[in-house]
Amino acid sequence: MPSVVDYSKGLKNVVHAEASLFACSTDTAKEISNTIRKKGLNRVVVAACTPRTHEPLFRDTLREGGINQYFYDMANIREHCSWVHSKEKDSATLKAKDLVRMSVARSSQLEPLKEFDLPVDKRAVVVGGGLAGMTSALGLARQGFEVSLLEKKPELGGMARRVRRTLEGMDIQAHLDEMIQKIYHHPLIHVFHDTTITEVSGYVGNFVTRLMSEGRHFELHHGAVILATGADEYKPTEYLYGRDERVVTQLELEDFLDKEDKRVMDSQSLVMIQCVGSRQEGRNYCSRVCCGQAVKNALRLKELKPEMEIYILYRDMRTYGFREDFYREAASKDVKFIRWEPEHGPQVESVEEDGRGLLRIRVPDQVLGKELEIDADTLVLSAAVVPSASSKEMAKLFKVSLNPDGFLQEAHVKLRPVDFSAEGVFLCGINHYPKHVTETISQALGAAGRAASLLSHDTITASGSVCEVDEDECISCGACISACTYGAIEFYDTAKGKKAKVNPVLCKGDGLCNAKCPTSAISLKHYTDDEVFYQIDSALEASMDEPALGEVNR
Repeated sequence: MPSVVDYSKGLKNVVHAEASLFACSTDTAKEISNTIRKKGLNRVVVAACTPRTHEPLFRDTLREGGINQYFYDMANIREHCSWVHSKEKDSATLKAKDLVRMSVARSSQLEPLKEFDLPVDKRAVVVGGGLAGMTSALGLARQGFEVSLLEKKPELGGMARRVRRTLEGMDIQAHLDEMIQKIYHHPLIHVFHDTTITEVSGYVGNFVTRLMSEGRHFELHHGAVILATGADEYKPTEYLYGRDERVVTQLELEDFLDKEDKRVMDSQSLVMIQCVGSRQEGRNYCSRVCCGQAVKNALRLKELKPEMEIYILYRDMRTYGFREDFYREAASKDVKFIRWEPEHGPQVESVEEDGRGLLRIRVPDQVLGKELEIDADTLVLSAAVVPSASSKEMAKLFKVSLNPDGFLQEAHVKLRPVDFSAEGVFLCGINHYPKHVTETISQALGAAGRAASLLSHDTITASGSVCEVDEDECISCGACISACTYGAIEFYDTAKGKKAKVNPVLCKGDGLCNAKCPTSAISLKHYTDDEVFYQIDSALEASMDEPALGEVNR
């Protein structure tokens, strides 16, 4: 670090450079703002960690120092240098100097930008009336915010209506009934049944959602939205499901157990097959809840009919956390666990033996090294959790992302776990990924907290780093409009004809439109061509006393 500081002092336009152990601490931030005032600095470069976490802090420091916050650049010499070159210290030091030189060159071209405040509508919309949606709606209403809860079905509850209890013994139906009563009786919650969203417009703090509910059209104005659209159970096409009534899914079995249906209770032998529809090509993820559900239903069967033979055919038993105790309990009650490999999965056929119809399951036993034949009266499939069609529709309407598996994708798994890249839109529940009831409730409360942190303000600040169009260069080709994922660009009639124009409120500054424009008519503030080219030119320059990083690599 001392050599990087000394090198920085010799760079063009640099009048002050110093080292600091904790640049983000309160004391150091105050020292930086004092130095800005004392030395009359008009640009600041901090060479430290990632701007993703610390850029807002240092921008505040510049404001306190009396200069525009956009006169700031950050050289990431931690993640981009020291961490990835920890065993090449000399080369890493040279690279750190290169990164600092590039930031200094870019900062010389930075322009002052202005942010602006937007009013916040202190109402929220929650899409989805399942367990997650109701939890987040109640969480917001209890903090004093008006909430519209939209449900596409005639009744609330969602997928949770098909689950009787958790593995730990929580009565889901009693919890649901209690929540539904609270929802209907809360004066700040408005429930819309049989609802379809037809159009969404607006931006963070000022959304307009148009919908049709019970045959009538509505228009809701709100400042935030929480997507809790849930997921679906995979409908198997394998293992005779749909062709033999003795083949059911875990959710169907749970319903039979609740009613003590004779189709199950008269069974002498029952087999469960795990990972049906998941952990395979085209659906590579683990559905997470299946193993716990199989163990839960197996224990319930043993409680109702201890003499029943129960087999669980699994690839990997994933009873997360303390659920491992229930797995051990099931094994101690003579539930037999047999492991199978994807290349040699179970085979199922319907057979007649001694005048009795049976399901014969063949599966190789990895321990014995032989193929087993199990005759069962009932076959239960642990079907995958799959994304709902509603999630895909909401992703289009609210301009949010889906992951490769089709579930909704958060902005950042650690830094923004319940946010989307589109500001003002939050997520919770199994539309995010398959999760247990306790996880769903926790995430729903987290989403309510994030939405409340937005709605509690009278205004929000919009970024100054947005795109703008030079009308003289615009040829109205529409390439920028098709590239923008946030719908921030539209054609407007001007004195020069139809021209593209950016709505700065909707623009997120991702710069996709810049690359698409054939005439370079559109540019991104804070990342202009001059700023980027100065940075590139500086990267290619070798200093007088040190070789450039490219020369070191050669």
